[in-house]
Amino acid sequence: MTRRRPHPVFPEGISDETASALSEFLHQLAAACDSRYFAQLCRHHRRQRNRYDPEAPWRTLPDDIP
Repeated sequence: MTRRRPHPVFPEGISDETASALSEFLHQLAAACDSRYFAQLCRHHRRQRNRYDPEAPWRTLPDDIP
C-alpha cells in the first residue's frame, strides 16, 4: 500500500502554535458561515430528512418545503 502525500494546504512540520491558530481560524470561519447562511442551511437539511420512505420509495416530499 502506498502512503498518500499530505494535501499542500495542510503542510507537515508546522509549530504547535501555528496549528492552534490555523484550527481556531477555521472554526471561526465555519461559525461565520453557519451564522450567515443559517436559514438556507436549515432549509436544506430539512429537505434532506426523510426524502423517501424505504418501504414506499415512490413517495417523496415536495420540493417546495418552506
